Amino acid sequence: MPVLRLAKISLVAAVAAFATVVAFDNVTDYGTNFVFVQHVLSMDTIFPGSAIGYRAITSPALHHAAYALIIAAEAATAALCWIGVLALMRQRRAGAAAFNRAKAWSVAGLTLGFLTWQLGFMTVGGEWFGMWQSPQWNGVPSAFRFAMVIIAVLILVAMRDEEMES
Repeated sequence: MPVLRLAKISLVAAVAAFATVVAFDNVTDYGTNFVFVQHVLSMDTIFPGSAIGYRAITSPALHHAAYALIIAAEAATAALCWIGVLALMRQRRAGAAAFNRAKAWSVAGLTLGFLTWQLGFMTVGGEWFGMWQSPQWNGVPSAFRFAMVIIAVLILVAMRDEEMES
């Protein structure tokens, strides 16, 4: 089996493991990161007098709904990536066309993961809710790291595989 195929499978598995642990932690230690979501949506630690403060959401029910959506996206990222790992493993010795088709689950999981951390955390949390303004609850740098790792893996996985040499 070519090393590049093994690398692609391993890197998707690494992202799957990461998303699994993140989702697991958010479920088993719900309160810790719920506080994070609560503060970001409430915008209670952004710069005083910030003109975007009107966007704050202070409803506990909406805080829980947003957190549930985050956990669901993380869990779905993990599930899609794990399914992708299995699909790639099954086709690791197959022809290029079969291996390339088997990438669909991985691409879906990696795309969802990228959207979770880039769109969800950086765009919605960071920019819409001004998370970057908070000295205590700024998750933008972490979200950026996660998104960049995921997009790098997505780019590698998306590279078309060629027929294996005999």
